[in-house]
Amino acid sequence: MTAPRVRAVAVAGCCLALVLLGACGESPRAEPRAPRVATSAEEAGGMKALIAAAKGEGALNAIALPRDWANYGGLIDGFEKKYGIKVTVDDPQGSSQDEIDAIKKTGRRADAPDVIDVGDTFARSAARQNLLAPYRVAAFDAIPDNQKDHPRARWANNYGGYISIGCDAQRVDPCPRTFADLLKPQYKGKVSLDGDPTRSNTAFAGVYAAALANGGSFDDIEPGLDFFAELRKRGNFSPVESTSAAVESGRTPISIDWDYVNLDYAERFRGRGVDWQVAIPFDGSFAQYYALAVNKDAPHPAAARLWQEYLFSVEGQNLRLVGYARPVLMDVMAQDGTLDEAAAAKLPTVEGTPQFPTDAQLEKAKRTVARGWPRIVAD
Repeated sequence: MTAPRVRAVAVAGCCLALVLLGACGESPRAEPRAPRVATSAEEAGGMKALIAAAKGEGALNAIALPRDWANYGGLIDGFEKKYGIKVTVDDPQGSSQDEIDAIKKTGRRADAPDVIDVGDTFARSAARQNLLAPYRVAAFDAIPDNQKDHPRARWANNYGGYISIGCDAQRVDPCPRTFADLLKPQYKGKVSLDGDPTRSNTAFAGVYAAALANGGSFDDIEPGLDFFAELRKRGNFSPVESTSAAVESGRTPISIDWDYVNLDYAERFRGRGVDWQVAIPFDGSFAQYYALAVNKDAPHPAAARLWQEYLFSVEGQNLRLVGYARPVLMDVMAQDGTLDEAAAAKLPTVEGTPQFPTDAQLEKAKRTVARGWPRIVAD
């Protein structure tokens, strides 16, 4: 998956008002704003000032960031080493909705999440509820407009991938490669999602992909619900949530999940009794990014903003690639020579250019799943 190309615009020279005051370098500078209200590093007094303030806070509260998800282990370690700021992750296996619920529950408490990482449908919901602080990272202009909250900058997509089917070839033969395959009788009790699609963005994406594989569209997710209803009727659907522990133990031998998650399992469990195979189903190709945002009541506002800068930096974006996730700035970095080409070469090849549902389509799909999924699991 590659992001749409971005046209860089260079701005040079001084405006007339500054000319009247003298040279550009002599123009008066605005007083730095406190990190909790700064909407950019520049407003906070520059990156040096933001780093100093973040180091003074010394901590960052995160939530629902498993170390094996899109290389969060490497990102957390890199951030801690670079800035000396301790990152604490609450509820590592939590869902996107759990993150939003945590912000609302903790309010202004010291243990409130400073930052969230959620599916962009959930980011839009959090923004509408006035839970997020506007913040423009240095790379904000390079992020495609359809991958960020433009122009308010309350969230921006950071990385993404494709829905894939992971399968333990030690326990399943043959492994399924399409959604149609998943209906076959040999997969009885073996097919899992990563959570509840009314709360988990990954599971929601799995339903969307199933819809595309069964005559649905971005406007019509209902066939995806019908597919899982049929999967459950045939006894193939397992209610066990697919996690790294469940995969390693064999409790979820087939998992519908993001390609970067399944590819990480394949690498990590090699030689440990799990032969994890990964296929991106051609009959239901669905891609999506995940969004980062700052809690408007973040207890560590400077560290929260510095964390955003780090994850959108060249270093942070290349660390995503190491975890098989596609950074949102991948095209830009390929053009300017900063992309880790060796890591990029390990990504699976996907035919065609990814398409993304609109905000209206996502909201409609989310409402449809919220109404329909409880009926499927209750039947």
